[in-house]
Amino acid sequence: MNFLHSCRIHADLLTVIDMSFNYVEQTMERVLVIDDDVGLCELVGEYLEPEGYTVEAIHNGERGVDRALAGEHDLVVLDVMLPGTNGFDVLRRIRAKSRIPVLMLTARGDDVDRIVGLEIGADDYLPKPFNPRELVARIRAVLRRTQPAESSTAPRVLISVGDIEMDSNTRNVRRDGEVMELTGVEYDLLEILLRNAGQIVKREELVKEVLGRELSPFDRSIDMHVSNLRKKLGHQLNGLERIKTIRGVGYIYGAPAEKSE
Repeated sequence: MNFLHSCRIHADLLTVIDMSFNYVEQTMERVLVIDDDVGLCELVGEYLEPEGYTVEAIHNGERGVDRALAGEHDLVVLDVMLPGTNGFDVLRRIRAKSRIPVLMLTARGDDVDRIVGLEIGADDYLPKPFNPRELVARIRAVLRRTQPAESSTAPRVLISVGDIEMDSNTRNVRRDGEVMELTGVEYDLLEILLRNAGQIVKREELVKEVLGRELSPFDRSIDMHVSNLRKKLGHQLNGLERIKTIRGVGYIYGAPAEKSE
């Protein structure tokens, strides 16, 4: 093998490696961390990057809003306690323009922060201090339920119950023909309730299927998401309670399914 031929082979290999590297870079899921704790941001990066995520850290709310709305990330990890513009204000401004998944970091034991965050539109929360492995698991669960199906050939599923229509291809929800702005959690929660319209769905099942974890004592996350759905869809349908609470058991969507194809 002459020198020129060897150089060409070497160049071709470098091209393949570069193309592979670029492909990995393009397909890596991108996480934006908005937290003023520089050390914590570095720790989060150290745990997420080996798991296949690219991480960008922002340490103030104003800049965080700009980056979250830039369309360059797949998920936001947002701390409640931020200097200047707090995490709740940041979340409100993000939700006004984007459905990007948001995982909030709250003070341990502060139920008010968790409730407020979920009411505003957070997809999930994690109390500080937290196990980094738990953060990775929560991020995976949120992304798994908010991203579209990988296969474009997956069969289209339309669900129609009363005045609500759902399209699995677009993940759009319409009420009386009007598109409703739902978070990823709200979409998956509504889908399960509609598929089981007229039947009780246990809280344990909803937490496992929608939030990707086991139900733990005092965890009211799923209840807050149900409350948000009621506010967006309306509390009643044809004089019936749209989503009825079965105390101590779960929830039931009041109207029977009309069509599923």
